[in-house]
Amino acid sequence: MARHLDIACLQTRPMASFEEAIDEALPLAEAAVQAGAEILFLPEYCGGLASDGPALAPPVAPDGAHPMVEAFRAFARERGVWVMLGSVAVEGQGGKIINRGFMIDEKGQVVGRYDKIHMFDIQLSEAEVYRESARVVAGGAAVIHDTPWGRIGHTICYDLRFPDLYRQLAQAGAEVICAPAAFTRKTGEAHWHVLNRARAIENGCYMVSPCAIGPVPGGGESYGHSLVVGPWGELVADGGTLPGIVSARLDLGKVAEARGRIPSLSHDRPFAFAKPEAAE
Repeated sequence: MARHLDIACLQTRPMASFEEAIDEALPLAEAAVQAGAEILFLPEYCGGLASDGPALAPPVAPDGAHPMVEAFRAFARERGVWVMLGSVAVEGQGGKIINRGFMIDEKGQVVGRYDKIHMFDIQLSEAEVYRESARVVAGGAAVIHDTPWGRIGHTICYDLRFPDLYRQLAQAGAEVICAPAAFTRKTGEAHWHVLNRARAIENGCYMVSPCAIGPVPGGGESYGHSLVVGPWGELVADGGTLPGIVSARLDLGKVAEARGRIPSLSHDRPFAFAKPEAAE
């Protein structure tokens, strides 16, 4: 049976300040709602992103008074739409920050939070180094948001490379899993599409992955190509390389169909490594 959900990914540019980030996102959000979107999905660090050498330097605010969160709580309430803020930087302990995503309902209430689990500590070349853990406290709990349309798993960017997280979200009932990101251009060109398709195929779920596009203030570049991938691994929508809106209609009935055709989520078996055989 068809169960439709109209969504939109907002493919925004990395902005150095709260004000610029809000001014970038709100007009796109308005256009998406006018086009019929019921849930909006925004990228990682949609509330602002900059870099300082290998360390991230996004604008930071307390959880309860973050300008981006408050702006979209008001927008959701006024427009009667759900909003998934991929993540923003909120104050943590010991001078560090938390890379935290939010789900906001149509009344403007925060109904879920997710703290990014896996830290992007990577050296792509001698010149291109990233050390997210130098500034960010890692989360430790998987999160599923309950919505009127179904269960939505929340992951962030580098989490995409850890399939067990997605497996467990799917086995816990997630029919849609989002992976908001600010994927680098280099890793995006190599891996972004195949990783999203793999996570969808492995779990028979929709992947909804809004990704920032363009240069990061201070250095670096985000890949764009916000994706919607179907539960059979088919590409539903691709945002390309310009800021804008990526709209799609999800048929959640296809999740049960895909999982019925290949019921691998119920086929996991425990195993151990065999001991090496002794030489004769």
